[in-house]
Amino acid sequence: MVSALPPAPLTVRRAATSDVDVALPLFLGYLDFYGTTHPPERARAFLAARLEAGESVLFLAESGDQAVGLAQVYPTFSSLGLRLTWTLNDLFVDPAARGTGAGRALVRAVADAARAAGARHVALSTARTNSRAQSLYEDEGFVRDDEFLGYVLPLG
Repeated sequence: MVSALPPAPLTVRRAATSDVDVALPLFLGYLDFYGTTHPPERARAFLAARLEAGESVLFLAESGDQAVGLAQVYPTFSSLGLRLTWTLNDLFVDPAARGTGAGRALVRAVADAARAAGARHVALSTARTNSRAQSLYEDEGFVRDDEFLGYVLPLG
């Protein structure tokens, strides 16, 4: 009788530009989750350009040698706080790895790295219907912004 191997430990690391191909399936899954499709080569080029230019910080959650989640952050600034802020723009965990703590580990890695970078806060937006994500964010100390309304100007 062969017993099942225990699951590989979950780790989170900051990705390098050389990790674009590892991150791409997760990034495509994220886009698909939000109903957006792009040719894979275009999504890859976007991701690579952000990392190469230092415009984003990407974290990968891995179980063994398998990438199971990603978080992408865009550093920016707060004029009101006169400090750096981070925007957690993309968080995605492969459906097969949900419930393993990968999302929570990614959120914590983002918060730790933002603190280390001297950021004032980490901001994010999520779909009103994504109650699972909202619960995670609130459990991790994020506070819902009831003071300001967000607007978007579509430019085509």
